[in-house]
Amino acid sequence: MTTKARDLAVGLTVDFLTITCAYAVFYWFRVKSGAVQYTIEPEFLLPMMAVYFYWLVWFLLFGLYRPWYSLSRLDEAVTIFRTTAVGVLLLFFFIFIDDESTNAHTNSRLLIIGYWVLTYTFVTTGRLTLRFVQKRLLRRGIGGRNTLIVGWSEKAFELCDMVLKYPTLGYNVVGFAALNTKDVGKKTKPNSYQSIRVLGSIVDVPRLLDEHRIQEVLIGLDTTEHHRLLEVMKCCNGHDVGMKIVPDLYDIVSGQARISSLYGSPLMDVRPQLLRPWEAALKQILDFFVSLAVVVIGMPLWLVIAASIKVDSKGPVFYKQERLGKGGSVFKILKFRSMRTDAEDTSGPVWAGRNDARVTSMGRLLRRLHHEVVPQFINVLHGDMSLGGPRPERPYFVEKLALEIPLYKHRLKVRPGITGWA
Repeated sequence: MTTKARDLAVGLTVDFLTITCAYAVFYWFRVKSGAVQYTIEPEFLLPMMAVYFYWLVWFLLFGLYRPWYSLSRLDEAVTIFRTTAVGVLLLFFFIFIDDESTNAHTNSRLLIIGYWVLTYTFVTTGRLTLRFVQKRLLRRGIGGRNTLIVGWSEKAFELCDMVLKYPTLGYNVVGFAALNTKDVGKKTKPNSYQSIRVLGSIVDVPRLLDEHRIQEVLIGLDTTEHHRLLEVMKCCNGHDVGMKIVPDLYDIVSGQARISSLYGSPLMDVRPQLLRPWEAALKQILDFFVSLAVVVIGMPLWLVIAASIKVDSKGPVFYKQERLGKGGSVFKILKFRSMRTDAEDTSGPVWAGRNDARVTSMGRLLRRLHHEVVPQFINVLHGDMSLGGPRPERPYFVEKLALEIPLYKHRLKVRPGITGWA
């Protein structure tokens, strides 16, 4: 089990215990204490489980299960406060406003406020206790994320010193990857620093990431080595690792970097998660309903197009082709067929060109009106694509372009889209 998966499992367990304990205390006060009058005794177990899953959804949407290492205790407490406040407000409208077990609305309001206080107190106490235990374990070298420092210079050494000085950050440095190994081993620069060895050069980074199960890459480049940054990032393509670098002052003041702090030293997250979980969920909901509307409303036009394709040329109405989606997953993209069925029998995989002779008469009209892509709304409904995003490309071309364009595979961090820069 990876560190990320373990932290998620522990966090889910602690939240389950604290949320259910808060509900149990609330249930005892509301039902068993005699302080609140009711006509029918409410059930305990089923509502408790329903409430837990309700909070689980809210915690996921508000990002409470993201990596916790860079968060302060105050940040986490504020996020829990905001999440529980919004969640309890909705509970008030969905449940307690129709509560028939009490006759006065004032009692319902007081009860919901009391439940909110209990939930916030229990969850926050559980989270802060968990963070205290986790940080104590990190000080003993338990639970850190395997980390590779790229660079063999004063900047890299300073970064290493800070990481070793503050073990609660969770970085377990397993070694260095030098940009140029010709200086490694000299008297002024031996092959280890702070008992941490140089494991290889920059060309060895992909192998090192797999061999040592690296989860974080810290990049320490001197001013004269900045031109190598894209080369380093390219070596990490296709690996699920976090990447951080000490930015230039220009990057900080110009607002071009997402900055976190390593005990006073700024770090730029090279691969930030741009959308908050609730934003990503809202985008996916919008994708689904818009696509559903397009499919339902456009069905009569689809039937006309399908009949026209069958009359115009031999072959199926729809064209399916393998494309790479989010995380490099392969899916079948769906289009109205606009080319002959033998379009690539002799040429192999090639891009379509202007006035391509392989395009049929109906296909030429569909391409001019951009209607050949309409069936891709079914891909959106299936969850493989989004309304907006990078062009979904074939695996053959992805590998080819990744060799020529630095960071090309970063596109695979999001769902490809029907519309985009292309």
